[in-house]
Amino acid sequence: MLFFNLSAFYFFYFAAIAVYIIFMPTVLKNLLYSTLEIGIIFAIAPLIRFITPFVFLNKIQLNQRIFKIFLIISLISTAMFYLTIHSFYLFMITNLFLGIGWSIILPYIEVIALKNLGKQKYGKSRLFGSLGFMLIALILAKFLNQPNIAIHYYFITIVFTIFFSFVLLKYDISHKEEISYKRFSFLKYWSFWLSLFFMQVSFGSFYNFFTIYELEQGISLEAISYLWAFGVICEIVMLYFQAPLLKKNLLNIIKFSIAITALRWLLLYLFPDNLIIIYATQSIHAFSFGLYHSAIIMYLYTLYENKKLAQQFMYGIAYGLGGFIGALSAGKLYGEYLFLYSALFALISFVFLNIKTSKMPST
Repeated sequence: MLFFNLSAFYFFYFAAIAVYIIFMPTVLKNLLYSTLEIGIIFAIAPLIRFITPFVFLNKIQLNQRIFKIFLIISLISTAMFYLTIHSFYLFMITNLFLGIGWSIILPYIEVIALKNLGKQKYGKSRLFGSLGFMLIALILAKFLNQPNIAIHYYFITIVFTIFFSFVLLKYDISHKEEISYKRFSFLKYWSFWLSLFFMQVSFGSFYNFFTIYELEQGISLEAISYLWAFGVICEIVMLYFQAPLLKKNLLNIIKFSIAITALRWLLLYLFPDNLIIIYATQSIHAFSFGLYHSAIIMYLYTLYENKKLAQQFMYGIAYGLGGFIGALSAGKLYGEYLFLYSALFALISFVFLNIKTSKMPST
């Protein structure tokens, strides 16, 4: 049952993410939000995700009671989408509370998954998240003709995500462990954390503006949904077969994933309306997200004693602060050179990862 419950959690969690990042920007644009306003909206939740781990580092211990409170905040803030989406400022506040609620859900569950499944089964459970993402990409494109439809899908997927989060708490045994928060340090591996940050900054253009960007190149929304789905299919294949790779040098795997991601963004800049090349760039998602993400969370799992806090900071610094700056900068830099900037950010990430990594453990 553990494998089923984890797989169901990943399925609905990433289905919700698909609604949020693929279709919500288009919904907001149709509601006459500017690209800068869209960038601001999608920067708020990542910013809160960045701030939250510092609260747990100094003030609060993350336990099941706190986790349940955050789940309830997530549900309420999602329901508020219906009332606030037509107002930029109200919707901005709603997304702030959404960021609070969602800042610990995935890192908390990831630790449960790694502790109970290990490297062999983690990828096979996590691929159900990719299936949820892909199904939303394929289905919602055919029915998205008014804003409330996207919100309906988002709310339903959030409800199921929260339900399975509650179910998975019975498998959480780490709350019984004594953990020293003083042992957590950024400075020892500062270049690694900067690499995480710039890698996700490079994704700001893709996650928040890829749909809008390709629509302006003359590609239909349905065709773009197929592009999203194809990238996820490649990711699923990687997640299923990645276990032997993750037994090798994790740092080298991370370096390769970042390098090929820089190439991915460069190709999107050079050939923005060439469907064959765009499909090729989407295939790289198997490495730039599927393999990269697994290698990162497993590397951090072995690097730090406080595993939940390490995962929180990974999501906070990478997907939080990196996502915040990525969304904001993409909204500001939107135009012909958007993905050229993304390639530059990925290259910076690669450079930082190669600084002082000889002093870091390989696995």
